[in-house]
Amino acid sequence: MSADCTDRPAGAPRVLVVRLSAIGDIVMASPLASALRRRYPSARISWLVEEGLEGLVATHPEVDDLLVWPRRRWSNLKNTSRRQWLGEVMAFVRTLRRAQFDLAIDAQGLLKSGLWVRLSGATERVALNPREGSGLWMHRKVQSPLDDPRMSSEYLDLAAALELPTDGFQPVLVTTPTDRLSARRLLESKGVEGDYVAVAPFTTRPQKHWPMSHWKQLFQLFEHALGWPVVVLGGPADRAHASRLVEGHAQAVHACGDLSLRESAAVIEGARLLTGVDTGLTHMAAAFDTPAVALFGSTRPYLNSSSPATHVIYHDLFCAPCRRNPTCAGRFDCLTGISPEEVLAHAQRLLAAGALQRCWMP
Repeated sequence: MSADCTDRPAGAPRVLVVRLSAIGDIVMASPLASALRRRYPSARISWLVEEGLEGLVATHPEVDDLLVWPRRRWSNLKNTSRRQWLGEVMAFVRTLRRAQFDLAIDAQGLLKSGLWVRLSGATERVALNPREGSGLWMHRKVQSPLDDPRMSSEYLDLAAALELPTDGFQPVLVTTPTDRLSARRLLESKGVEGDYVAVAPFTTRPQKHWPMSHWKQLFQLFEHALGWPVVVLGGPADRAHASRLVEGHAQAVHACGDLSLRESAAVIEGARLLTGVDTGLTHMAAAFDTPAVALFGSTRPYLNSSSPATHVIYHDLFCAPCRRNPTCAGRFDCLTGISPEEVLAHAQRLLAAGALQRCWMP
């Protein structure tokens, strides 16, 4: 889609939100578009996202135009056909400029996101926690602390600085009937036909991982206490780990690499419960009010979720959160100290409290 501003009244503000990646960050930034719409009902709202993640934004009801940065394609073109690469880059910049944005928001704060905000030619440019020198291109910089316990806290601070409404600031992720049907058919092909538990155990950073032995023990506890099959979610790179994880568990299957992002979201939407570490799939649960137990350790993106159905387990050790600088010689006590029994107890509490009993939407 191009940033064509003809479908809004003359004089309506034209706004560009740049949040290129990653999955969880896009999910947690999604309320910005809703807040912008409430503040400026007639605005034309565009969102720039990196290729491969556009599905997270494409169905957002308040995003008028989806702009996709073909990062991988351009990286290949730059090495094989520099002239074609330059032509495509210039055409993309012209698309941005034609939109004549009144406001461009860098919700990522990196050099790559700030550059697109600068190239948009927007009349006003605002950045959230700019770094890597990107703040030099901005008219306004919004600083948000890293230790705020609220989910989406940095985007809440950004919204407040822009004088946008912040009540009901909850992630927005919309699945389609096709997404839900595809997800259901995939589950049925794996023998999952009724209620189930979804788990999101995988990340790209080892300091976010919960031990495989803990997951296996939790699967046994779920089987005995809940009686529902377990569906392991992840990407293509997680297939081998997922196969080992479900090995020996008759009621556990994995769908890693078999689903699109929105189809994975549909599985989470239809789950009775989600358990996951600090990864984008876990953060999706708040968009659907799916009961969720989130396991955080070296990273602590939030303690208070926007959804009452989410419970965060975080052991506040003296060294946590260490983020990317662990001091435990790889033991990751902050996560290994979370027992499967503790996870089950919180899951049962959420379910017993009737944390939004939902049924699968056909």
